[in-house]
Amino acid sequence: MSIMVPSKTPALITPGQQALDSALHQLNHAAAHLGLDDGLRTMLATPRRSLTVSVPVRREDGRMDVVQGFRVQHNVSRGPAKGGIRFHPATDIHEVTALAMWMTWKCALVGIPYGGAKGGVAVDPAALTTIELERLTRRYVNEILPLIGPEKDIPAPDVGTDEQTMAWIMDTYSVNAGYSVPGVVTGKPMTLGGSLGRTGSTSRGVQIAALSALGRSPEGVTVAVQGFGKVGALAAQYLSDSGCKVVAVSDVTGALYAPGGLDVAHLRAWVAETGGVTGYPLADAMAHDDLFELDVDVLVPAALEGVITEANAPRVRARLIVEGANGPTTPEADEILAANGTTVVPDILANAGGVIVSYLEWVQNMQAFSWSSREVEVKLRDLMESAFAEVKSLSAERGLTLREAAHVIGVGRVAEAHSMRGLYP
Repeated sequence: MSIMVPSKTPALITPGQQALDSALHQLNHAAAHLGLDDGLRTMLATPRRSLTVSVPVRREDGRMDVVQGFRVQHNVSRGPAKGGIRFHPATDIHEVTALAMWMTWKCALVGIPYGGAKGGVAVDPAALTTIELERLTRRYVNEILPLIGPEKDIPAPDVGTDEQTMAWIMDTYSVNAGYSVPGVVTGKPMTLGGSLGRTGSTSRGVQIAALSALGRSPEGVTVAVQGFGKVGALAAQYLSDSGCKVVAVSDVTGALYAPGGLDVAHLRAWVAETGGVTGYPLADAMAHDDLFELDVDVLVPAALEGVITEANAPRVRARLIVEGANGPTTPEADEILAANGTTVVPDILANAGGVIVSYLEWVQNMQAFSWSSREVEVKLRDLMESAFAEVKSLSAERGLTLREAAHVIGVGRVAEAHSMRGLYP
């Protein structure tokens, strides 16, 4: 039996619904390889808890806005739920459900004792003042308070949120608890119990995955990065530092191409000053969609989901795609890329660096001690390289794509946990 969302008129499918369709398709595919029965498939496809809340926001000019917020705990069979909180106007319950499901498989794949969760608020944080953003965050946390906690569900930053957001969440939770609870969130400022190495950990994981998949010296390897933001900018920096040549990047403001290679550090400074890549004088402007068709060795989609589709996949010329974003490739595009011989390092492996170091931060908080940045990086690298080797081995052994192998491992471990725990009552 296949678990899929109801069919819809294509024009009515939102990005969130498309992401959930993709997540369920991947689950079905893995379940078929694993021979899971219909009941277990249904359990794995169904979130453990889903909460939709109304979040009133008092604006500084006296107006009152009400936006929707969400928190989904997909699975907690292997440990407490874990997943980021995003503030984005297109966020909906479907997107959050898909992201929570991917987090479940991701944690199982890299061997950390978490289940998957995700949260979001349908709002544009850039349209809010700092005071309004704090009010929004604290009210949203108050609404989801019964679900979260260091032993239940541990949020982290995602699109549109950062360490300041996590500080507000920690404080709101701690005020309600009556004492300081640093382990309720990860990705916090260092002064509040954050971990060395947490900033940039997702990007570092992308770099490790890319270099592992290359299987050769990175010197002269050409790279295009779609999404020069929180993950993409540092991933570009780390790849450049490794010897790769970053020739193209894009963000919401524009896209750039420099066949001789970009000075990534200089470009990052430009973006920090101006707010985007557009207008950068040391590269040529190009259309956003053209970035996917460049003749480069590595393509890193690091923005939002659903950007590589059946429409543009036939024109992708990169031989290696490393998914820094969650769900950037649709199932239809996956089939096209596989047929064309393109290797895809899937999101649940490539961008797992963030949740790995979040786990390390949580462990430090729960035990009231800290590791050095070197110790954190070694632990991150060991877990990433071990997971990649396992996925690559299963891929070769069974003739699967890396995505198929990764999901077979991740889904299989969660299914095993379900079976071992049994069903209560």
